[in-house]
Parts: sequence; C-alpha cells; structure tokens
Amino acid sequence: MIHPYTNIHSEAKIGEGVQVEAFVTIEKDVEIGDGCWIGPNVSIMEGARIGKNVKIHPGAVISNVPQDLKFQGEKTYTYIGDNTVVRECVTINRGTADRWKTEIGADCLLMAYVHIAHDCHIGDGCIIANSCQIAGHVTIQEAARLGGTTAVHQFVKIGSHCMIGGGSLVRKDVPPFITAAREPLIYSGVNSVGLQRSGFSPEKINQIQEVYRHYFLKGNNKAQALKLIEEEIPDSKEKSKILDFIKNSERGVIKGYH
Repeated sequence: MIHPYTNIHSEAKIGEGVQVEAFVTIEKDVEIGDGCWIGPNVSIMEGARIGKNVKIHPGAVISNVPQDLKFQGEKTYTYIGDNTVVRECVTINRGTADRWKTEIGADCLLMAYVHIAHDCHIGDGCIIANSCQIAGHVTIQEAARLGGTTAVHQFVKIGSHCMIGGGSLVRKDVPPFITAAREPLIYSGVNSVGLQRSGFSPEKINQIQEVYRHYFLKGNNKAQALKLIEEEIPDSKEKSKILDFIKNSERGVIKGYH
C-alpha cells in the first residue's frame, strides 16, 4: 500500500507488498525489495538498493550524497540487506570512488540517530545503538555490537562478535570476539556472553581467551605474541580469524589493560 501523499519517481522499482507511508520521497534509480515498510517522512535517494522485509522508521535519510569534499557526483550506491531495521532519523550516505558503495548487511538493527558515512561496510547481524557516529571507510564485521553514542574514526575496522562499550571513541582497530571500553579504548576481555548467545562452545571460547591472554596479558610484544599463538595454540577458524585481523591491521589494534 502506498499512501497518496508521497513523492515516488516513476523509475523507482518497488517490490511486492511494500507499504509506503505519508510524506515519503523516493528518487529515481532506487530499488526496494518485497515486504518492506517505509515509515512517514523517510527520504530514499538515488542509488539505494534495499532488500526484502526492511523496516525504515520516520525521518531516516537513505543514500544521500556523501559528506566528502572529494565526491564529484560519481554514480555510487547504498545497499541494505534483508530484514534490517533502520530506526528514526538514521542517516546512511552512499559511497564514493573509493569503494563505490556503502553496505549494511542483513538482519541488522540501526537504532535512532545513527549516522553511517560513505564507503562503510557493516556485516550481517550487527546492532548499532542510539546516536553512534560511524565515519567514512569503516568496516564492522558480522554480529558486532556498538553501545550508544560511540564514535568510530574513519578507516577503522571492528571485528566480528565484538562489544564496544557505550560512549567509546574508537580510534584503532578492535579485533574479533572481544569487549572494549574505557578512554582511551582498551581490551576489556573476551565477549563471552555474546559468544555463548551466538552458539560458540565453551571450548571455542576458552581457546579465544587463551589467544588473547598471549596477545594482551603476558607482556609480549606483537611479534612475540603472534609467534607464541601460532606455535602453542591449536589451529582453528577462530584463531586464524584473530591472527589475520591483527596481521592485516593498518591502523594498529587497541591495547590491553595491563
């Protein structure tokens, strides 16, 4: 059902069963999947590609031009995965010539007043709480959790299944499976509760804890810690994910609390 008080471009592609409320603007070159709900006063700009069963609440602005002075009007996109919920007044900017797109995964929750800048990649199942501000070129891997009013510096990477405490300033990369808090942001332990809820076995959680004991808590430098982890801890998908993240970090990872 489409409310009569809307402004929808004739070239926009609207799927089956989409409900569009009053005072919505949908520009050309927009695609909206089946079963979506677009709440009142939402603006969906050029380049938006919205999956199925997405719910966008009042006042959100999707795929507006980047707040980047280098942007020259190039054709870029914003992708939002199936079943994602975008709450009130969220802003998501489309990409620039760096990555050509901004991506939000499936089954995410972006709470009210979140800002996702250009060229960000947000993995599946992420929850980003109220008023978080995510700068350009940020990567947040799957199932991460960001507490309210967190600010993330451009080009930062946040690993999967992380929990970032509310009000944090994230200036460096945060490796997978951990909690991080305080100012400056530091490692605060393994995200055991979140991992349990996601179905990780006690054995997997213990191994992740042992990896981070070597890296953060035993007084080793980075090279020593990585060598010990590779030699002393049995191989697993989780170990490989942590090592790959740390080795490939361009900004450097956060520090431990010792």
